[in-house]
Amino acid sequence: METAQLTFRRRLVSTLFMWAVVLGTILSGYEQIFFITISGIGLLGLWEYYEMLDRRGVPNFKLTALITAVVFMAGSFYTFRSYGPDKSYDFEIAVMVIFLLVVFGRQMFRRTRDHNPLETMAYTLFGLLYVVWLFNFVTKIVYLAPRGPMGETTGQYYVLFLLLVTKFSDMGAYVTGSLIGRHKLVPHISPHKSWEGLGGAVVFSVAGSFGLWYLIPERLSVFTVTDVAVLGVLLGLAAVIGDLAESIVKRSADAKDSGALLPGIGGVLDLIDSVLFTAPILFFYMRLVLGLPEQ
Repeated sequence: METAQLTFRRRLVSTLFMWAVVLGTILSGYEQIFFITISGIGLLGLWEYYEMLDRRGVPNFKLTALITAVVFMAGSFYTFRSYGPDKSYDFEIAVMVIFLLVVFGRQMFRRTRDHNPLETMAYTLFGLLYVVWLFNFVTKIVYLAPRGPMGETTGQYYVLFLLLVTKFSDMGAYVTGSLIGRHKLVPHISPHKSWEGLGGAVVFSVAGSFGLWYLIPERLSVFTVTDVAVLGVLLGLAAVIGDLAESIVKRSADAKDSGALLPGIGGVLDLIDSVLFTAPILFFYMRLVLGLPEQ
């Protein structure tokens, strides 16, 4: 059996490696490379989700969903980048409607009836919404912030803010819960999560939020001190909820981890579970509260 220290070391190495790749593409400024990296991670996470269903013996339309995911992310990236949020929303809704029609059509002509048809369709649709639709907000954040004087994007620094605050929340929950966690948060979902860990997650995320803002204030110029404080709390809480949400998925699929690609962590979905909830929070805060992009 692995010791807690060995598990922590493996988790740390895997986390640093994965986010080094992501952050490298973010800070490079190459939009297409950033999109390909984020999309690749999202597709791996979606694959792991359907693999969990396969291991549980739940029928699903995995290939249909993966093809739809590629179309969804590529089209959403292009329309949001070229025409703005409204066109992107229209495209995404159109893809989801077509996907729903295809899933219903496939189920109608499916010969095997061992499982409830509604279960097959619901699990298939949920995977696309839970992994791809939520994770896709990461790429959208890039185009909310005003462009620089040379027309370059500046939104990648807000993605950096998102990832740092989210990971600080994860780290705070893990460290605080391991050291002083005594009171169980939701033991029927995750027996190791504690109220102390939740408090640590929020404290760490607020600290990370202010820390990055003070380091690169000119890169996060649309944020005020109030925004930084509010987002620190909101993203910290959302990260914990995202982690618990994946625990529900894994418990339903009778899986300890979503995969085995990342030693100490599990799968890609285990790495991005918190971001699935924090990315939409940051996006809609910037969109609805800060009113970006400016017209």
